[in-house]
Amino acid sequence: MIIVKVMGGLGNQLQQYALYRKLESIGQTACLDLSWFDRTQGREAVAAKRELELDYFDDLRYRTASQEEIRSVLGRLWDEPETMTARIRRKLLPASNPCFAEWDMYHEQVFRFTDKYLVGYWACEKYYADILDKLRKEIIFPVCPDKETRERNEKVIEEMESAESVSVHIRRGDYLDSDNRALFGGISTDAYYDAAIKLVRASYPTAKLYIFSDDTLYVREHYQGEDYTIIDWNRGKNSFYDMMLMSHCRHNICANSTFSFWGARLNAHKRKCMIRPTIHKNTQVCIPEQMKELWPEWTLITPQGEVI
Repeated sequence: MIIVKVMGGLGNQLQQYALYRKLESIGQTACLDLSWFDRTQGREAVAAKRELELDYFDDLRYRTASQEEIRSVLGRLWDEPETMTARIRRKLLPASNPCFAEWDMYHEQVFRFTDKYLVGYWACEKYYADILDKLRKEIIFPVCPDKETRERNEKVIEEMESAESVSVHIRRGDYLDSDNRALFGGISTDAYYDAAIKLVRASYPTAKLYIFSDDTLYVREHYQGEDYTIIDWNRGKNSFYDMMLMSHCRHNICANSTFSFWGARLNAHKRKCMIRPTIHKNTQVCIPEQMKELWPEWTLITPQGEVI
């Protein structure tokens, strides 16, 4: 059995779900460990104010690992300390470690495991690129319960589907915090967005840009004119409808954020342009040939505004 640990925000949860579905598609017995979100145990989730947003979708089906199944694979529950015997065995025999923690962009060996507990975010497109059509049919946004919000979303979806629409995701908020700036800051720069927008407009001169951001004041200052529409009404638990709107745009310019990666992945338009930064975190080094292999069909732009 393969158990995939679910943690983080919506984009990360969808990536963990996607890896789980990929494992099932190749005949593996797989399930999800949701204990990170347990209010009595998941201290990290509580601190980060994260919820299990997979359950926000309509009828998204998955198998949840029981405590007995987690113990049978991992030897303990995730929040329990490792025994001295287990620590010694792991150090002497690394291959026997029941837990595999992601440490690189892509790990092909995850598809060869038979009994393993997987910990990671699995952002790389190559893990599940071949089942994205299937995932688009499974990941269904529910009808928004708020009538005014629902009607605004429906109206803008009609506009997006009838125009050469482009979503532009600008994430600032938590990325400007001191804890996150060193890791995620300085990647989705003005030069990056200028180059991405210029690239899209070169092919689609009539492009209409829809701006999604957690910093409305900033984008209202920087993106003015009739070519821009700022989406600022999906708030709180309704914020995940921004991902739905992104998916209805014909093209997508993403931040270094898994949220907008999934807005692009759920976009079903056949002749779409998907743009992302060359790196997600400042700890990464971009190897152009590797990135193009691992992120097929994506256009990659450096923080300096260079298309690779």
